[in-house]
Amino acid sequence: NVVDNIKARLEKACPGVVSCADILAIAARDSVVRLGGPSWKVRLGRRDSTSASRSAANASIPPPTSNLSALISSFSAQGLSIKNLVALTGSHTIGLARCTSFRSHIYNDSNIDPSFANSLRRICPRSGNDSVLAPLDRQTPTSFDNLYYKNLLDKKGLLHSDQEIFNGSSLTDGLVKMYAADTSLLFKEFAKSMIKMGNIKPLTGNAGEIRINCRKAN
Repeated sequence: NVVDNIKARLEKACPGVVSCADILAIAARDSVVRLGGPSWKVRLGRRDSTSASRSAANASIPPPTSNLSALISSFSAQGLSIKNLVALTGSHTIGLARCTSFRSHIYNDSNIDPSFANSLRRICPRSGNDSVLAPLDRQTPTSFDNLYYKNLLDKKGLLHSDQEIFNGSSLTDGLVKMYAADTSLLFKEFAKSMIKMGNIKPLTGNAGEIRINCRKAN
């Protein structure tokens, strides 16, 4: 695991100094840059939680079946705006999703390109193949660019929640069109939104701990 390897080397060089939270924040930024995306200044000094809860973490992350209202509410609860929502969703220009995440979209939704849906049905049947993966951006899945938004204009969003941000809403459709037309604008807004998201309730000072192993509390 990349994070484990980074943590092990840091602990050897300067034990108990660099948190797993800071490692993840820097790794996220550097991964985006490595794939051709923007850079941003990462504020350091975070500390790690003394507990871990998968259910609590998942409760703050909207599922791929979310409609636009649920997405806006989820982001708003974290102090993030609609502009932040649309910009940060651009991270789906890279990565993969399991069949279980997009099955409902390709079989039940009408706001999807028919040929696109049919191509996905060949690898993701109505039952079975749950763990089969598909790229969130089929054109350039390993490049950070604005083709994700262009896909949405063509009704080729992989997830239901993806296509929801371009589905006839005056709140988000215009932003999708702007980012599809202007990569520089997207990069600027994505970087600003990542900085804002990275500053949501960090543990600092004497709060929390510096984990020795990022997989568990000390």
